[in-house]
Order: sequence, then C-alpha cells, then structure tokens
Amino acid sequence: MAVKLVIVESPAKAKTLSKMLGDSYVIKASMGHVRDLPGKTLGIAVEKDFEPEYHNLPERKTLIKEIKELANRASAVYLATDPDREGEAISWHLIKAANLQKDGIPLRRVTFHEITKEAVEQAFKNPHPLDMKLVDAQQARRILDRLVGYKLSPLLWKKILKGLSAGRVQSVAVRLIVDREREVLAFIPVEYWTIDAELAKKKAGNKGFMASFVGLAGKGKLNIPDKAHCDALLAELESSDYEVKAIQKKEVSRQPSPPFITSTMQQEASRKLHFTSKKTMVIAQQLYEGMSIGEEGDTGLITYMRTDSTNVAASALDEIRGYISAKFSAKYLPASARRFTKKVKLAQEAHEAVRPTRAQREPEKIKGYLNKDQFQLYDLIWKRAVASQMSAAVYDTVTVDIEAAPRARKNLAYLLQTKASSLRFPGFMALYIEGLDEEKDEYAEGEQNILPPLEEGELLRLLELLPKQFFTQPPPRYTEATLIKALEQKGIGRPSTYAPILSTIQDREYVFKEAGKLRPEEIGMVVTDLLVANFPNIVDYNFTAKMEEELDEIANGTRDRLTVIKSFYTPFEIDLNNAQENLQKIVITSEEKCPECGKAMILKSSRFGKFLACSNYPECMGKKSNTADAPPPEVTNEPCPLCGKLMLMRKGRYGKFMACPDYPKCNGKKALAGKGTWTKKEGARPPAAAETTDEKCPTCGADMVVRAGRFGKFLACSKYPKCKTTRKIERADQVDEPADTGSGKP
Repeated sequence: MAVKLVIVESPAKAKTLSKMLGDSYVIKASMGHVRDLPGKTLGIAVEKDFEPEYHNLPERKTLIKEIKELANRASAVYLATDPDREGEAISWHLIKAANLQKDGIPLRRVTFHEITKEAVEQAFKNPHPLDMKLVDAQQARRILDRLVGYKLSPLLWKKILKGLSAGRVQSVAVRLIVDREREVLAFIPVEYWTIDAELAKKKAGNKGFMASFVGLAGKGKLNIPDKAHCDALLAELESSDYEVKAIQKKEVSRQPSPPFITSTMQQEASRKLHFTSKKTMVIAQQLYEGMSIGEEGDTGLITYMRTDSTNVAASALDEIRGYISAKFSAKYLPASARRFTKKVKLAQEAHEAVRPTRAQREPEKIKGYLNKDQFQLYDLIWKRAVASQMSAAVYDTVTVDIEAAPRARKNLAYLLQTKASSLRFPGFMALYIEGLDEEKDEYAEGEQNILPPLEEGELLRLLELLPKQFFTQPPPRYTEATLIKALEQKGIGRPSTYAPILSTIQDREYVFKEAGKLRPEEIGMVVTDLLVANFPNIVDYNFTAKMEEELDEIANGTRDRLTVIKSFYTPFEIDLNNAQENLQKIVITSEEKCPECGKAMILKSSRFGKFLACSNYPECMGKKSNTADAPPPEVTNEPCPLCGKLMLMRKGRYGKFMACPDYPKCNGKKALAGKGTWTKKEGARPPAAAETTDEKCPTCGADMVVRAGRFGKFLACSKYPKCKTTRKIERADQVDEPADTGSGKP
C-alpha cells in the first residue's frame, strides 16, 4: 500500500512527527526553503510588474529529486510547514520546485500550533488548501527587502565605504539607536535636590520613618533647583511643627501579565536569563519541535513561538485552571478564565500565545531531559502561562500627608508625604513576577517603608533632615529587550523579524553592545544620516509601520500585492536616482593622525576588514588597523576553564569566541557552542567558533553547525574536514543585499 508523504522544514520536527504518525507516513524535511531569488542578481523584473525570478537552490537539487520520487509513489502529500506566512511560502515553493501539483496526487495543507499527538491528529483530520494570501504577503516582504538591499547597498559602497549594506527594517532599527545616542550626547544635566525627613511619634523611643518633601501644602509640587534653595528650605523645616493631616488607606490589586508573545518572550529572556533574541528563538524552536521526555516519548513542549497573539485555546485554559486548582488553594483561582486582548494592530488571533503544551508538565519534572538553556526558557514560559490564570496579588497601601508649619511664618505650611504597602495576598506572585527594564517597582519600594500606627491630627517630632543632590539623567540607551519593545510599540517588524533585526545590525557592525547597552558605531551614524537625508521614507518610523500594516492587509486579503509594491517603489526610485546624481562621496575621518606624516586618517575597507589609512595616500602609505577604535569587549557570565575569571566576548577571523581576560598569561578559550576548550599550541590556529543546530548532515548524518566565512554565515557538517557538506542559511526574513564580488557591482 502506498504511504502518505509529509513534508516539514526541519529534521527535528520530522523526528517528532514520525513517532506520532506511525509507519503509514513518510516524513521528509525540506531543510527550509528549496527555492529563492538568485544570489548575485536582483531577480525581480521591475518592468514586468515586479515579477520575482525564483530558482531552485543548488544545494537542494538532490532533496527536490527525492521529494518528487516520494510524491510519485505516495497516496497523498501533506505539507506540514509552520503555521505562518513563511511556512505557507515554503510549502508553495515546494509545490513549484518538485512539481507536486499533479493530477491524481492529493495535495493537502495541514497546520498545528503545537506538536502534540492530539493536535497533530486533529490537523490531519482537517486539512485545508494553501492560503495564497499569506504567500502573497511573504513574497511582497521578500521583494520589498530585496529591492531596498540591492538598490541601496551599491550606492553606499560608492558614496561611503565598500562592503556596506542597507535593509528596509534593519536600517530603521539602527536609526532608533542612533537617535537615542544623539539624545544622550546632547543631554545637559540639570541639578535638583530632594529632602527626606526622618520623623517619629512624639513619645521617646519610637523608631523613625521616612517622609519626602513635596512642596507647599495645597499648592502642589515644588522643585528645589540648587543648594541655596535647599538650604533655605532646610532652615524652615528645622524650625517647623509636624502634624499628620490625612491618612488614605487603599486595597490595590496587581494583575498578572498575559502569556508570552514573541516580543515579550524575547524581552523577558533578555532581562532574566541574559539571552540574546537570537538565542531565545533558537531554544524556543527546539522546545516547539519536540524532544524525548521519558515515557512520554517525543513531543513538543511549547506552542508555536512566532506569534503576536495573546489568545489561549479554551482547552488549554481549562487545563491550566485545573492545575492551579489542584496545586494551590481555591483563592488562587479566579471565578472565570482570564482572557487578554492584544493591542498590536492586526494581531493574528487564530494563533495562540507561547505556552506549554501541557500545564501538568512542570519544569522540574522534565529538567533531566533538557539542557540548562532549554530548562531556563521552558521554566519562564511555563510559569508565565500558568501565572496568567491565577488570582491578582492584593496589597494594602497607606499614603500619609504630613504638614510642616514653620514657627516663624504664619499661614504657611509645607507638605511631606510617605507611602507604605504590604502584601496581603500574593496571588500569581507566588509563582512568577515579570522583570522590569528601567522602571521602578512601586510596590516593592512601598514594602521597604514600615510605618508606625498613625492618626490624623497627631503631632510628630523631627529626627533628621536628609538633603540629597541629583542631576537629571539622559534617556537610557537601548538594550535588546527595550529595542524590541520600541519596535513593537512603533509597529515596526513582526514576530519572525525581531531576532534577525538585532543580530544583523550587530553582525554588520553598525551597532555594538557595551555593558548590555546598544550603541552605534560611527559608520552606523554616517549611514543613518545619509538615509535620513536622501531616503526619508526608508528610515521613517511611521512609513515603515504603515508598510507593515499593508503587508498584514495583503495577508488578510484586503490589499493587492502589486499595488503595495508599486506605491513603495515609485518614490524610492526617484530618491535613488537623485542620490546617485547629486550625493557627494563621504569620507569618514578619524581623530587620529597619520604616524608617518601627521595628516588625518580616514576609514577604509578591504577584504580583511576596516582599517585607517592616511588621507594623503598614495604620497603617504601610512595605515593602521581599526581594532584600536573597537568597543571594549563584553564581559560574559562564563568562567574561564583554566583560571576561573569571567570570559570576554572576542571576535576573530573565524567568528566570535570567548577568551580569558588574562590572555596571553592564561590562554583559556571557549567556542560559543560551549563544547570543549582550546589550549595554545605553537603554530596551531584555534578552531572557528560554531553554533550547534538541530539539523543533520544529509551526507553522513552528523550534526550541522553554523560557521562564519568571508561571505557570511553558512551551515557546515560538524565532521569537517572528513565530511565537506555545506549549505547556505536560507530564511526570507534575512536582510537582502547584493553579494560583494569585489568589483563594486551586484
């Protein structure tokens, strides 16, 4: 009997499904996309309504042939790629590349948001046609990104520096960081003072409590601009009588946060686990695609991790509430399930939030089956989802207004205020508390202030006045978490794009990370200024957000793909022609002087990277490596395997790696993948740092790893050089740019 063919993207997903579907199904992994735009040409016929020119990927030739042969022998073909635009497009490209749409071969699309036996069986019972609206939306994004990358990058090479690139969304993210950096640099601190008073009840021996100066009683807040004003106030407060004027007691409820969507998961993993957004998504993919959990066998642990919906299925809500009821007392369970409304425009409510596939699968129960990173992220996802359905935390809060009346001045009183809070019922906080970025937790601050029993009209005694000088602070630089939050708030990017945006702008060295904060390189500022001046729409926040909305509307079937692309490209082409004709060459000058002749050094690039060269070249041949201008290396949480000191993140010709800060005295090094250490051998070069993946080598079956080469990152067999299998990393949310052939032509 002919078997049924199921096509998915990855070997890990194929492995999990094969255990669930049984012997009557053959599961084949496409390894991502099998077709794409050409690598070294634009591949878009602008004059023919922007028709894309797709080619089968050479490294997929054997795979496509195998899929064709399996399809010809199959009783049905199921396309089970991920449930989003990218997954829909992969399925469509598979149909075209392998010619699957033949008479007599049933072709079915199945989607599931979690890889569990129940969800998979339900999906296969209810197949549906391919959604061409989603395919059109994915193609529109791909075409727009390709047009920007292939049209703008050569202009940057010509006008600024060889090897630069531009991306439709990535350039906007860089602008956010550049704008914030300029706010920080332009910020002028302003002095201000505060006064705290330690007060106590009249009776001697009572402990004091703190109250803060607010202003004139009945007239609002009073700023204290300098020491002179502060000293004048201190003199009056020293000779004042203090009286409790008002006491306000309230019960305040603190509600739990909704379950994770992609952006909030990345933000919280950054805050609490110090994961990059890229690392978070790699680990989430592993949890989604499934792993062996003891007697349960292979199963997916979380729902699909690329989502902007806070919706949770009714069956999952019932299961979570059942778990809470069994593990906690009745007061921890609200009367009805809590439902959250996502504020993001056009959130895909058909999708679910990121949650565990089973609430009963507690993190500690499966800890032995997960590595450290997998456990930490799963623990975060599980706690957030369960806590979202628990009762609110309840605080008792007290606000006390105190008047200070100077004895020498009648009809004048100053207002001081103190607040305290106590946790009456922890509710969801018994399980989970959301992390914060720069904000203060008013509840936690209130808990630190313990007030004695007070009554209105009660007189108090002054123990001490505590003046403090402050200066206003500039706006904080972005972290990965706060940048994702800003992108989401502005409507820029979508769940699948946040991680590529952040990794791309750092890999391209437009942005660097210092003490966890994102700062722009000088080249990032120069490129941003050029784009703002000559391509205002490309880096305009509102324009980019509007483009995202139009892509969503294509996916919903309310807009036409061609109309959206044309409306973008027509003004873009005009700006591009104007820039090519009128823009002058930009020379990036360093503050350093040439060591040979004393003239200014300028930034240049070569195949070996950026360097500083004398502006008087070729008369003067002075040059200098640009490593001296590089930002200080980032300190990691990883101890050196040889001496125990915290390792530094370094970057070499073979990619990023961690190295001991005591090098060369201590030569401890470690690959980013975390496997093994390197020790120095005379004449030997260190191996390239490699990121492990779940993919298997199609030639020998070993793990495939991510390597960095002169043309970018690629997948390679971990048994190299014994096995020389390699392939490009393909995903349509990548930044499109022309290949740098060395000729200056795409």
